[in-house]
Amino acid sequence: MNPSHLFASLLWSSIGVGYCIYGRRQKSVVPLVGGVSMIAVSYLADSVLMMSLVCIGLMAAVYLLLKRGY
Repeated sequence: MNPSHLFASLLWSSIGVGYCIYGRRQKSVVPLVGGVSMIAVSYLADSVLMMSLVCIGLMAAVYLLLKRGY
């Protein structure tokens, strides 16, 4: 583990926890699943770039799904 991987994992996991808390309090499945997925990706991804791209994609997906009313 290098320091950049640890920092990126901390960043994306923190955002994922925020999504989980928001989803649970609002009783919305989309942010809850997005948050759990971001936490899982931050633990399972090998590269910082891949982790960042997937997490940014998950954030965009959550935003678009909430915008459409899911």
